[in-house]
Amino acid sequence: MIQKYISIITIALAVVTSGTAQVLRAPSYPLITHTPYQSVWSAGNELNTVATQHWTGTDQSLTGLVKVDGEVYRFLGVESIAYKTVLATADEENYSVKYTEETPSSDWTNADFNAASWKTGKAPFTDDDSEAKTSWKSKNLWTRRTFDLADKNFRKLFLKLRHDDNVQVYLNGEKIYEVSGWKHQYKYIAIEPAVLTKLKSKGNVLAVHIENTAGGQWLDAGLVTEDVSMRNVTIHQASQTNVSLEATNTKYTFDCGKAALKVTFTSPLLLDDLQLLSRPVSYISVSVQSKDDQKHSVQLYLGASSTLAVDSPAQEVEAWRYHQNNLAILKTGTVQQPVLQKKGDDLRIDWGYAYVATQSAKNVKQYISSANSGLEPFVTTKAASEVNSVKGNNLYLNTIVDLGDVGKKAQEQILLMGYDELFAVNYFDTPLKPWWKKDGKTIETALAEANSEYKKVILKSEKFDAKLQTDAVAAGGKKYADLCVLAYRQAIAAHSITQAPNGDILFLSKENHSNGSINTVDLTYPSAPLFLLYNPKLMEGMLNGIFYYSESGKWKKPFPAHDLGTYPIATGQTYGEDMPVEEGGNAILVVAAIAQQQGNADYAKKHWATLTEWANYLRKSGFDPENQLSTDDFAGHLARNANLSIKAIEALAAYGKLAGMLGDKKTEKEFTAEAKEMALKWMDLAKDKDHYSLAFGKPGTWSQKYNLAWDTILGLNVFPESVRKTEVAYYLTKQNKYGMPLDSRENYTKSDWVIWSATLADNQKDFDAIVNPMWDYANETPDRVPLSDWHQTIDGHTVNFKARSVVGGYYMQLLKWKTAKK
Repeated sequence: MIQKYISIITIALAVVTSGTAQVLRAPSYPLITHTPYQSVWSAGNELNTVATQHWTGTDQSLTGLVKVDGEVYRFLGVESIAYKTVLATADEENYSVKYTEETPSSDWTNADFNAASWKTGKAPFTDDDSEAKTSWKSKNLWTRRTFDLADKNFRKLFLKLRHDDNVQVYLNGEKIYEVSGWKHQYKYIAIEPAVLTKLKSKGNVLAVHIENTAGGQWLDAGLVTEDVSMRNVTIHQASQTNVSLEATNTKYTFDCGKAALKVTFTSPLLLDDLQLLSRPVSYISVSVQSKDDQKHSVQLYLGASSTLAVDSPAQEVEAWRYHQNNLAILKTGTVQQPVLQKKGDDLRIDWGYAYVATQSAKNVKQYISSANSGLEPFVTTKAASEVNSVKGNNLYLNTIVDLGDVGKKAQEQILLMGYDELFAVNYFDTPLKPWWKKDGKTIETALAEANSEYKKVILKSEKFDAKLQTDAVAAGGKKYADLCVLAYRQAIAAHSITQAPNGDILFLSKENHSNGSINTVDLTYPSAPLFLLYNPKLMEGMLNGIFYYSESGKWKKPFPAHDLGTYPIATGQTYGEDMPVEEGGNAILVVAAIAQQQGNADYAKKHWATLTEWANYLRKSGFDPENQLSTDDFAGHLARNANLSIKAIEALAAYGKLAGMLGDKKTEKEFTAEAKEMALKWMDLAKDKDHYSLAFGKPGTWSQKYNLAWDTILGLNVFPESVRKTEVAYYLTKQNKYGMPLDSRENYTKSDWVIWSATLADNQKDFDAIVNPMWDYANETPDRVPLSDWHQTIDGHTVNFKARSVVGGYYMQLLKWKTAKK
């Protein structure tokens, strides 16, 4: 077994280091990836040049420093300006302003304007009732805030502002800022020195006009100045020497003066181990060694923001420090704890608690601070806070580890990042705990287990990473393997794993950066290849809720629902329109794929009556679909969709195959014959000279026929081989710099479908020609977000979507390769 493992590692290393193969630059690098809420990324080439973010783009700051012989180097996060509050914003304290929603006279910005008739309200002003201290839902809002200054001599003064939408800001009648647009985080705008000369000891006024043009509404404004307490402290930028991305690990190396540092982020998402998969703990391993064989005094710092546990930085939080199970632990979460009270897409979790932990020892010091003062005890002589709990806004969890004198032998420190959601989803009005909690386990126990199992877990993760890399290279080549690695953690972390009241596993996706749906069937379908390969039980977990919805009578239509609700509330479909043929075909094909992987049709048998109802619907309505949405709903409605018709035909053949596996040869023969007859008819209706059209009766159009991939993978063989050959030959004439468009309507594409379409190729050259532009897109896109599956093929810009589970579809070629080997 050991020799086998060594061989796998050797092959993987040979693949990575052979020739002059390019290293893929990820659009964004995964650091902490477990669920749609516990998801932290670094959206830059270097770990210490950008703030770490949640996949939605909101800052969730992690900071890492190392001190070598007294010299401080930053290796994680960005060097931020420390600000000192002059006029607090709502994320710091409650404050009130005068306001009106009716156009005031032109002198309303002046300090001496009489606003006695205006209303009084607390900030923030927003249309989000869960966040508003004052509800604002009109088009325009004018506010005035009067304040005094004990000290008005500022070297620099900044407007601190969060706004949605267009805004003009005045200080004592002078316009200090104007912009059209919005910013969902606080920004800091320097105020001109000439304006500062007009500040007064009494009766200053900060006046704001904001206009809502579309979407959400928000206003919160204050003033800050630079905190000069650390002005004379030098923090060097550690020099990043390498970054490597693996399926479960992201690894960085740095030069830090006389020491070399390696930091590894591991989210051990191993799909065949549900306890480990669901345990919400990532590892941050920091290893330091001397570069010159001399010993050097080394201390390590890690800081984590309370924004890990809030939706908005304005929310009040509490933080604690304590020791348990031989761990030093820091914990933070909102004071309010609105468990499962919010649903939507651009949303962070604001219930439950974030944790930072490490092995208890004399050389470990932990403390809680404000966001701006966390570094001071590490880089100055200022003493760290000794308090065990703090309430406030924008708190920071700080850990300092003294590694002592470090020589040639590397010293490693393991830090644990965890999150306890308390409850994961509302499943038809029953709050469900995350899978890891279903037997009563606490987060402290989970952290202790993660700590004690570190070496075993890392060995298992690295073995898996190496095997995946080797298999993916064999299946599709080095660039294809890179895409599989890039997609791995993203696809998994867009789900939550829990247990239904009847004991069924639930593996529920969130439709990230789209409409926020939970358990969308047409996300299950494209993501399926990854989960079919590594644990078909998780595929069942994506379907169990959909089957329950139909079989309980809550969903009464003869085809599957689009979704179960809006994440994390799974109480019934919330999408505004059905996708009858799409979702019916999706469900049947995925069930057939589960049966193929498991070698039996037991899961199909359990739901046979429902599958039969769906198959009969497709038999009646699937071949020549009416005007309706498909999974590519962003492209609009389409009648007589040729690719959707293929899905229905393949699904009917798949239903027949399932019937045969269950011993019903008569039904198998009947449905297989009907599917083959439909395929011949399809060829006649869709034929358009040298290819097949986008829709029946629409000559001069074309589309990717990615649904054909199942014909060979499931061994259905209802379409002649000539159809695939014809389509692939045509696709090769439609390549742009960043790939093949989805169809003839636009130049954008869906990268998951491109790779499905590439599996129709019968040789490596054609496969590479279709897939390699997807690698180029990932490597070169200017949009630094967790991988988007919807991009422009001309310039590589993201159109929409990011951090979605559908990139699990990149594994379709690997599924094809492994299926052929059986």
